[in-house]
Amino acid sequence: MTFKEYQINPWVVMAAFAILVGPFALSFHMHFPDEMYYTDAAVKMIQNGDYLTTYLGNGELRFRKPIGTYWVVLAGFKAFGVSAFSSRIFFLIAGALTVGLTYWLAKLLFEDKKIAGIAALIIASNPVLIFAATRSIPDVLLGLTMTSSAIGFAGLIKYGEKTPKKFLWLLYLSLGLAFEIKGLPAAALGGIGIIYLAINPWKKVSLKTLIHFPSLIAGIVIALFWFGAMWKIHGPAYLDSFFKDQVGARVASRYVLILKNGLLATGILFAIYLPWVLIGTFRLKKSIHSTWNENKVFFGFVLLWGLAILGMGALTTKFYERYLLPVAPVIAVWLSWILVKGEFEIRKNGLKVYTWIFLLLSLFIWGFALWINFNLGSSLLIYIQIALSLTIWIYLARLTWRGEKLPKSLSYSILLLFFILSAVTAKISLPEQGEQVSEFVKTNQIDPKEEIGFIGNIHVSSKIRVYLGPEFYMTDLTGEKKQTIEELIIESKDYPNLIVEDKFIDAFTSEEFEIQTAAINWDSKKIPMLLQNISAPDFKELVKENGKIYYWLKRR
Repeated sequence: MTFKEYQINPWVVMAAFAILVGPFALSFHMHFPDEMYYTDAAVKMIQNGDYLTTYLGNGELRFRKPIGTYWVVLAGFKAFGVSAFSSRIFFLIAGALTVGLTYWLAKLLFEDKKIAGIAALIIASNPVLIFAATRSIPDVLLGLTMTSSAIGFAGLIKYGEKTPKKFLWLLYLSLGLAFEIKGLPAAALGGIGIIYLAINPWKKVSLKTLIHFPSLIAGIVIALFWFGAMWKIHGPAYLDSFFKDQVGARVASRYVLILKNGLLATGILFAIYLPWVLIGTFRLKKSIHSTWNENKVFFGFVLLWGLAILGMGALTTKFYERYLLPVAPVIAVWLSWILVKGEFEIRKNGLKVYTWIFLLLSLFIWGFALWINFNLGSSLLIYIQIALSLTIWIYLARLTWRGEKLPKSLSYSILLLFFILSAVTAKISLPEQGEQVSEFVKTNQIDPKEEIGFIGNIHVSSKIRVYLGPEFYMTDLTGEKKQTIEELIIESKDYPNLIVEDKFIDAFTSEEFEIQTAAINWDSKKIPMLLQNISAPDFKELVKENGKIYYWLKRR
């Protein structure tokens, strides 16, 4: 491979990330449960005109997370209107920006475009970043801000006592934003990094340099702004909910559980960098020795942050792979550094094999996407997506066959999986309940002044609330606490309109309500059976019989 093959433009990688992940992200193909907390609150912020207080869909206050993520969802709603697209667009952009910041981080540390380019390709193909960028939850924002803070740390590692002030501003402002997004994990990683720079034995940075009061104070103000506002508006009681989520409800106390989560976190950390870590085993001893001697401070920093995030993961009552995202870009830079020092490009056949594995998997999914869309019918846009994915596949297969630009082909072949997969999930999950209910409301000219009570899965409620928009006031009668049918019926008395999940419909009579079907979707448990009968002439009836139905009830 020639040096020119490693002149990877970060803007191109960022654009490829956004384009290939975009169809999966910008509609509710896969709606992650925790998204409801942020979209519900953002809609209610618009309705209430209160942009500081966060509410659940049932009207209760929720203070478990700081305000940062809510404001990002709100910004999307304000900029583009309330929709699935606008609820996620800035999270997709945050994912793409994380790729760009990873490139910047590597280039700052090593002044080597080859290391920077490979690092960008590694993080762009990281499944944790890809999934996080498709959900309106805090993790991708935390990953972005912690990567930004890592650039501040990198400036201190590189320049020491002569560090330009811009890196200190970047460090503390980023940590402030990270705290306003997720809370204590950001403070823990930031504090660990600062202490490490002050005490490491290879290139200590004095407290005089580290404690830059203007940027430090600005970061603290950003971090604590919302907390101060909540204290003034609601008093100190809101902190009970915050600390219960940040510490009490998440920190494990049993040694077996800690060990289990620790091993799980370590295994997942290894898995999310496949196949890059397998490529890195070539000349590993030489690579480790070379990188350690070249920059001991950064090597130690990566190990410390990596162990810290594994430790935090081990202490949770339930570990999720997204908890690794705050340090994933830094580890991507470290892995790229090891790969380049180990001259990984010599393993040309290995790179080809791994790329072909993903390309063949993509081809299989492409065939399935064509089959399901052909049988069920689809929009022109989906067929354009299928055609474009085949064009990209041919381009990557051609590069791989010729042995050209193999790192780029490997990274893009992983991203292509998600691009093609969205053409499959579009038929299984779309149009989802929110879109169908919105169309029902328009067709039946429902008056937005009439309040709506919702009885059913509250994750579905959040999708419906987004599609109905702030003009409609819908309240969840089924909250996070289990209620009896009798309690739900009593609560529903005050609402002229109800949206009711099929498993509750028997509690309501046609004498009291006019009952219509508002939304029908595939039941996830019945997907295999429905796929087997996709060509059946009575398939629509099968979906009705085996689907998940939501009814619109209008009180007579």
